[in-house]
Amino acid sequence: MPEWTALGKLLIGIGAGIVLLGLLLIAVDRIPGLGGAFSWLGKLPGDLSFKRDNVSFYFPIGTSILLSVVLTLLFYLVGWFFRR
Repeated sequence: MPEWTALGKLLIGIGAGIVLLGLLLIAVDRIPGLGGAFSWLGKLPGDLSFKRDNVSFYFPIGTSILLSVVLTLLFYLVGWFFRR
């Protein structure tokens, strides 16, 4: 079952990438002057936020679109790099 091996390696790679991203965000928050580097994330135009008495609703449409475009370009470039 070589296809399961490839899937396992892919899942390990994705998990390692998420761990590295989390560590990067923790490190950026602790470096003086860079703590607010990502403070705009989640506050873009198009992000819906409603607050009433005891209820709050937040739907980050603008942030989702931006992350989708950035990740699409990143995966395209990584795929292009490994095809060469």
